[in-house]
Amino acid sequence: MKRYQIFSALALVLLILSYFMPIWWVALQSHQYPESMYPNGIRIEFKYNGVYNGCEGTSERSELASNQAGADCLVEMNAINHFIGMYGIVQGRNVAADVDYPPHQTFDTKKDADGNEIVDAQTGQPVRVDVTPGFLNFLDGLMYYSPWLFVFLGLLIVGFIVTKRKVNAALGIIPALLPVYFLVMYIIGLYWYGHHLGLHGGGAFEGIKEFMPTVFGEGKVAQFTTMSYPYLGFFVTLLVFVFMILAIIQKRKAIKS
Repeated sequence: MKRYQIFSALALVLLILSYFMPIWWVALQSHQYPESMYPNGIRIEFKYNGVYNGCEGTSERSELASNQAGADCLVEMNAINHFIGMYGIVQGRNVAADVDYPPHQTFDTKKDADGNEIVDAQTGQPVRVDVTPGFLNFLDGLMYYSPWLFVFLGLLIVGFIVTKRKVNAALGIIPALLPVYFLVMYIIGLYWYGHHLGLHGGGAFEGIKEFMPTVFGEGKVAQFTTMSYPYLGFFVTLLVFVFMILAIIQKRKAIKS
């Protein structure tokens, strides 16, 4: 095998591994969540296919466990966010089979022209209407269909390995930028959540202004200290970037020679 093929093969293996690994984590800490119970704070972890509970250990409160999609700290963080009117966290493929609808979906009651709730004659209950913002459905779909996106990126790397034309170096650039794609969507997602605090039923901390959640490092929201840092999977995707750039350079040299 030529050098560029070796580098590309390594990048392909790491790309596959990164799909199954947490790539970023976020945690909230406050006096009401003592370190003895929550050594890592109220923590969630991001993978390319969804958002997951990041709490571990028997010291954490068992009553936070839920049979809804997600559990423990993911459920608790959603409850905290609800107080300031923030929409539910999209969870991608981290959805239990017995849940009727994704946890991030938001419903309101259907009303007539006079503003009165329309009642279903059969059930006697107000008719519900899905009012989930389109961006959340897009974000959730992006994570849900991530396996096929990774297959696509993997096929691009395979195409880069087996072809010999210089122009096909472009096949290596697209999968190499995987960590950039994540960071862009992560920042856009955080901005959207922090600037859409109008979830009905929330707002216990009335008057809180729109804000940009912490992207990297530590920040402060109300009485909570927020932390946001890359996890092992993100560094693996950085290696994908490094190996693919090396592969592109080596392929150009091989073609010239």
